[in-house]
Amino acid sequence: MSLTLISPAFSHHGGIPVKYTCDGEDISPPLQWSGIPQGTRSLALVVYDPDVPDPLFPIMTWVHWVLYNIPPTITELPEGLRFSDLPSGAMEGLNDWKRTGYGGPCPPRGCHRYFFKLYALNTVLPDLGTPTRKRLEKAMKGHILEVATLIGTYRRKR
Repeated sequence: MSLTLISPAFSHHGGIPVKYTCDGEDISPPLQWSGIPQGTRSLALVVYDPDVPDPLFPIMTWVHWVLYNIPPTITELPEGLRFSDLPSGAMEGLNDWKRTGYGGPCPPRGCHRYFFKLYALNTVLPDLGTPTRKRLEKAMKGHILEVATLIGTYRRKR
């Protein structure tokens, strides 16, 4: 069985409900996974938008959430996860707002894609402080057993 990531709040390639965006409550959606590969010692989650500022002419990727050292015994993250609710040992990195925690979709124009990527790692990473996505990816290099991706979309109604 391969690593699978889903959300009860939206389907793969489906629309992310307003509740989880800057136009709503801006809380993290619930996430669930299964098929954790044998030998997994920790999980990492990165959420990003590769369509900034415009899906027709993207020039950068915007990082919305960075988590790492999630214990492999954990199979879900609840809606509205806060730092105080993180599983024991799990740590947060910096998003592109230069803060920890989840920051929901808030595209300036067009319908953007949001990639939720869950990594199964064969190690527990050292304390990286509050790493950026790039720093986390560098630390994960050579330790990734499998990756699951869930893609949601969002377009602001103005």
